[in-house]
Amino acid sequence: MKNHFSRVGFILAAAGSAVGLGNIWKFPYVTGEYGGGAFVLVYLLAILFIGLTVFLAEAVIGQNAQSDVATSFIKTSKSKNQNWKFAGFIIFSGLIILSFYSVVLGWILNYVFTSFGTLPSDSKAAGSAFETLISKDIASQIIYHTVIAGSVIFIVLKGIKRGIEKINLILMPLLGLILLGLLFYSFTLDSFSTALNFMFYPDWSKIDSNALLAALGQAFFTLSLGVGAIMTYSASLPKNANFVKSSIIVAIVDTAIAITAGLIIFSFLFEAGAQSSAGPGLVFISLPVIFSGWGVLGQVISISFFVALVFAGITSAVSMIEPSLKFFIERFNFTRKKATILCGGIFYILGIIALLSMTIAFKDSLTFFGKNAFDWMDFMTSSVMMPLAAILTCVFLGYFVDKELLRRIFTAHVSLTVFNIWYFLIKFIVPIAIITLFLNKLGII
Repeated sequence: MKNHFSRVGFILAAAGSAVGLGNIWKFPYVTGEYGGGAFVLVYLLAILFIGLTVFLAEAVIGQNAQSDVATSFIKTSKSKNQNWKFAGFIIFSGLIILSFYSVVLGWILNYVFTSFGTLPSDSKAAGSAFETLISKDIASQIIYHTVIAGSVIFIVLKGIKRGIEKINLILMPLLGLILLGLLFYSFTLDSFSTALNFMFYPDWSKIDSNALLAALGQAFFTLSLGVGAIMTYSASLPKNANFVKSSIIVAIVDTAIAITAGLIIFSFLFEAGAQSSAGPGLVFISLPVIFSGWGVLGQVISISFFVALVFAGITSAVSMIEPSLKFFIERFNFTRKKATILCGGIFYILGIIALLSMTIAFKDSLTFFGKNAFDWMDFMTSSVMMPLAAILTCVFLGYFVDKELLRRIFTAHVSLTVFNIWYFLIKFIVPIAIITLFLNKLGII
């Protein structure tokens, strides 16, 4: 069983994959931009009806086939058509995401060490420090990117049980403890009730089509869907494991951490009289200024917060490379070491290109059609490859897989009614929702 997760191991690994910067960084600032409570409610509905539906879709394919992503599509299809191997393209989006994700995690690691020293005391200084890091300090970025990349490569070299499961058994509980500690501290702030009201009292005037699409996108991407990670992790579940129950637990953990992070961050922001709609710069500019004003306690909180972000990011990062490793191991008979060196080398080099493309020295030579390499990697994965992968997965299960096979697998764990609801969503509702998101991301609607 060295290549299989335990049930707890799968839940923590899948939750680790889902819980990342999207929960602790992106969710709070998007919630702030769209006014709080109403957005949170729409997001929760999107998680329930869209995110969890696709999560279960990936899980059932993976657990049924017990193979790499490309082979899983072939084995699960009615016809066993070899052309379904081309669906395996979805694994490479994870590798590309990991390239710039490692760079961002490097920035966060930089802020862990910065927190031990002097934090910027005003927004102008904080903005200048962050801008200097990403546009001029090439050496520091490469060092931190190398540390993150090296950590990910070291973990996945150890394999499923001794590497991925073990690191999640350590980091996920630690992440939970750090967030609980920060949450308990936020209870003591006068601003906590304001944060609670902001996040759970719906102001429907803030909700428009953009907010709906933002909630759908956040729900979809926060669960690590469309990169083959859940499919690959599920392939390492025992055949008789209750993947439905495990998937629901993962969705609950993922959502709970996003909500907790939101409460913590908005408590901090409101306590300092800062804006809730600080945008993407919230973590790197707004929060360090707030922590700076709290003296030694602020330093402790800053260190804890950025360490939590690193932990969340590392558990997501290892899930993004695993689908590619499994692909090369099973389809090309690579050893795990050889596959790791190949995939690790690819994402490490792409990460170097991504970080250089934002620097003053190299941005002109690494900018194409108005976007630098970093932005192109982000755009192609989040706006094109991941939505296409999700649409493909839904259409595949709805129209190219034997419904009776799916019914047997699901009803071993849930009622026929629950299966019928899931099947209706995956066949008709979810593809339309994701196509709408896809067209919006491309600027078509």
